[in-house]
Amino acid sequence: MKIKDVRLFDRSLETIQWFVFLLANAVALPIVIGSIFELDFNEVAGLMQRTFFVVGAASFLQGVFGHRLPIMEGPAGLWISIFAVMAYTGAQSGDSYIETLQVLEATMIWTGIFLLMFGVFRLSHRVLYVFTPLVTGAFLFLLTVQLSGTFLEGMIGIQQSSDVIDPMEASVAFLTLLLVIGLSIIGKGWLKSFAVLIGIVVGWLLYVILLDRGKTTSPQIDGFAMPELFAWGTPDFTWGALPLGFITAVILLSNLVASVIAVSHTISGKPDFTYDQINRGSGFLGLNHGISALFSSIANVSLASSSGFMQLTGQKGKSPFLFASLLLVVFSFFPPLVGFISGIPAPVANAALLATFVQLMGLGLSNIASEPLDERRLTILGISFLLGIGLMFLPPEVFQGVPGLLQNLLSNGLLVGTVLVIVLEQVWKESNKSS
Repeated sequence: MKIKDVRLFDRSLETIQWFVFLLANAVALPIVIGSIFELDFNEVAGLMQRTFFVVGAASFLQGVFGHRLPIMEGPAGLWISIFAVMAYTGAQSGDSYIETLQVLEATMIWTGIFLLMFGVFRLSHRVLYVFTPLVTGAFLFLLTVQLSGTFLEGMIGIQQSSDVIDPMEASVAFLTLLLVIGLSIIGKGWLKSFAVLIGIVVGWLLYVILLDRGKTTSPQIDGFAMPELFAWGTPDFTWGALPLGFITAVILLSNLVASVIAVSHTISGKPDFTYDQINRGSGFLGLNHGISALFSSIANVSLASSSGFMQLTGQKGKSPFLFASLLLVVFSFFPPLVGFISGIPAPVANAALLATFVQLMGLGLSNIASEPLDERRLTILGISFLLGIGLMFLPPEVFQGVPGLLQNLLSNGLLVGTVLVIVLEQVWKESNKSS
């Protein structure tokens, strides 16, 4: 009986830790979107509620019916860049922000339709041959590079209205980062398994003690509320969004495949998945895009960082992940709870996420190094990394004179870098190497 109690206690803590991980990945990006589109407090709060609901529902659907792996479905970095670029191009064209958001709803639906078709007609697995260890490793590396800047900005306190580093916020964030990584390396048993949860709790307490200066407000909100449908209005289906939806769907397949490979490798010690998993995953990824548009939130993708979380904590079971996903759905119906759990300080949440990306970066480098790094592979990586990472440093307005579709593509370094690795490896065949 005691052993059962211990197992139940551990399973409960594992569920809470997965819940905190889901929350930490979902809480920041609605604030970013709110800032880009100049949403007021109530609009951001509503977006936060809808994001929690969609993240929980999408993760559960994938875990039970899709690829059936414990992989979080979270707001996509790719979609964040698309939102940002379309906000800029829409403003240049004289469209209001709400009109741009309605076009984005339609774009997410187009993307979802293509992903659903790829899965239903069993086309998704046919692209697997291009996902060599070099491509998968390069994608994971570029993904960590792209998001590391966002996490670091959040850690040092310059994401929102401030343009300078806040030393106290940065100190709390780096203490959280060191605690999570330290426990995952030298911790034993319980301490290692719950490194992320312990780090966030300790960091949150430090933040409250050292930095809570009475800024927190408690607006009057309803105790229970359903997530609003089409909060941004009816989707605006423009033909210009169709090609962007198709290209985004193809790129998101690479994200799906990389996530499945990374998590299955973490669970089994090697990439272990089937074609059916990829096709089901693609189909439900498309369905989840439709749900994201229906609830006017940021489209979700399978987050490869789930692998980093699992490596960091040693948690590989699926049940706690599914329970945590359902818990997030339930919490989304209670705005006061949403307000409380979304109160995790941004520096602390970003520090915990950056810690999981340390493992993800390592997995990417391991994939790259799994084959001999000859002149061909080094050249492909060099070209792709230099151009892909270089584009990450360019502001969207530099592409002002470029057609809208190309603006959305060229402004995304992760997309460009991944495409370059795929194309160069297919064009420059191994047999062309001089002996």
